Amino acid sequence: MPYLNAKISGQPSQAVADSVIDFLTKYTAEILGKKTEVISVALEFIPTQHWAIGGIGLAAQGVGSFYLDIKITEGTNSKNEKATYVQKVFSAFESVLGKLHPASYIVLHDVRADAWGFAGATQEYRYIQGKIPVNLAAAGETAKKPEIVAL
Repeated sequence: MPYLNAKISGQPSQAVADSVIDFLTKYTAEILGKKTEVISVALEFIPTQHWAIGGIGLAAQGVGSFYLDIKITEGTNSKNEKATYVQKVFSAFESVLGKLHPASYIVLHDVRADAWGFAGATQEYRYIQGKIPVNLAAAGETAKKPEIVAL
C-alpha cells in the first residue's frame, strides 16, 4: 500500500506525467512487490526557476531534478530491494526528464503498520486479519476466510 508523492522540475506536461506514473507504478509493483491496485501516485510540477540546488537555480545549471517521497510498510522490503528501486527509478526519471542534477532525491519511508492504512483499516489490522485461523467452526463460529490485502 505505497503512497508516492513526486515533485518534478519543469512545466506541467501530460506526457511526462503519464510516463512517470507508469514507471513508478511498474517499479513499485515489480521491485517492491506492492499490489498495483493500491499504489497511489501524486505528481507536482515545479518551474525550474523556483528550484535550486547548492544555492544555484536549476535553470542556470541547465539540468532538471525531481524529489520522490514514498511511504511503504515497515519490514516489507529488504535493503537490496530498496537499493534496486532507487537505482531503477533514478534511471527512469533521467530517461524521461533528460540530464538530472545528481542531488535528485528518492526517500523511502518505512512506516509502522499500526500507523497507517486505507479504507478505514490499518495495515496492522489487515495483517492480523490474515493470521486468524480460517477454521472457526470448531469454536462454534461460521468459518469465513478474511480478505487479505498485501502490506
